[in-house]
Amino acid sequence: MGSETAGGPVSRRKAWNADPEPLLRVEEGFRLDQVDPDATPGFPGRKIDGLEALAAGAPRLSAMQERLHAASTAGDHRRILLVLQAMDTAGKGGIVSHVVSAVDPNGVHYAGFGAPTDEERAHDFLWRVERQLPSAGKLGVFDRSHYEDVLIQRVRAMAPPEEIERRYGAIVDFEDRLVAEGTTIVKVMLHISKDEQRERLGDRLDRPDKHWKFNPADIDERLLWDDYQQAYQTVFDRTSTERAPWYVIPANRKWYARLAVQQLLLGVLEDMDLSWPPADFDVAEQRRRLAES
Repeated sequence: MGSETAGGPVSRRKAWNADPEPLLRVEEGFRLDQVDPDATPGFPGRKIDGLEALAAGAPRLSAMQERLHAASTAGDHRRILLVLQAMDTAGKGGIVSHVVSAVDPNGVHYAGFGAPTDEERAHDFLWRVERQLPSAGKLGVFDRSHYEDVLIQRVRAMAPPEEIERRYGAIVDFEDRLVAEGTTIVKVMLHISKDEQRERLGDRLDRPDKHWKFNPADIDERLLWDDYQQAYQTVFDRTSTERAPWYVIPANRKWYARLAVQQLLLGVLEDMDLSWPPADFDVAEQRRRLAES
């Protein structure tokens, strides 16, 4: 219960006690195996506090993204690309439905990447990604991404080692170009524990309304857990750059992962220092015309 003061009730919501951006950013020397999937870096509150903070941040995120979209109508070329990567059940879909859903759908470009089609295999691995990049003023969301080509394809030996090695450099060059063209890239890995994944997969098996989300292949991939953790570590070592850093978010607590992604997006939008585009017409004249119409 909130306490009362002369100014009225005090909110029970607890805010961030530290900016999560530097706490979650992958820096030199980062080790994935040292990240606690149960942790909530920068946020001291409980689940109910996190849910309240998430709800409070939703209108801010919507309003700021609208400003980004509006700026594009005046020639501002900036856009945001949110890249979501994770082991199965880690909560990528929840980020889309609980964080990105706060934004006007007209301002979002969503792309989910599965196994490449025959047409996509006939081109370089970045070809299909280029086709899904967000336009100016948009929040782009990649549910999985070009990183599948150095994760599953490395673990499953679906491409020769020398080709996988080439792709790390190609990805860095690709992302550097996007940043130079006005794209802010937010690369997020949702980090859950192996035990938490077992529980979430079990929940899908226990509930008939979740059977559609279960894929027997998820267990096959789970058997390669350690290989995937090492593949992610290599991705961080090779592709987390100053211009396009990775963020590893502890995701055993779904509410925290959603809140952290929301906060990262809010930080990016605030740093853009966006303003509403000025009218390209005489406002007073248009008011007069409207009154006479």
